[in-house]
Amino acid sequence: MSQVRAFLAIDLDDDLKPKIHKIIKEFKKTDARIKYVELANLHLTLKFFGEIDTNGLELLEEKIANVVSDFKPFDIKIRSCGAFPNNNHIKVIWIGIEDDSAIRELHDKLDKEFTLLGFDKDKKFSTHLTIGRMKAAKNKDKVKSTIEELGDVEIGEMKVTKISLKKSTLKPSGPVYEDLKVFEL
Repeated sequence: MSQVRAFLAIDLDDDLKPKIHKIIKEFKKTDARIKYVELANLHLTLKFFGEIDTNGLELLEEKIANVVSDFKPFDIKIRSCGAFPNNNHIKVIWIGIEDDSAIRELHDKLDKEFTLLGFDKDKKFSTHLTIGRMKAAKNKDKVKSTIEELGDVEIGEMKVTKISLKKSTLKPSGPVYEDLKVFEL
């Protein structure tokens, strides 16, 4: 039985990546131990499946296609910066999505279908782009003040026209993502 590490995502438009790169450069000035997401890998996760049996991919793709057929392309506004679980205990640094109602609706309908296939329902879904993961508390105060300075940062807008079922291969240099199937809205 063959398995693949998979997730469902919205890819970030290339023209927004330079703005996020500038934000990452601000965090790099803190000299904190942060593992940054490669610009090519920036995405908004709709569902992380983990290791799944490749025999079930076709059924999963059918469920995604059925839900996506009810959606038209929609606009999202990317702005704000924050941390999970919070600014005092930083594990993940993220860029936010303003008015994420269309993404939430898409996620909720997909998640409902995925539970029918045996996947756990997402306990708490948060629309965000992870830009870095804090590896140690070194210079945490500098990171916190950078997050607060960038709290209201405007990145830009993009039209969501597709979502991608992706394969994630973990390598020592970082994850490598590959589209398994792209679903047009």
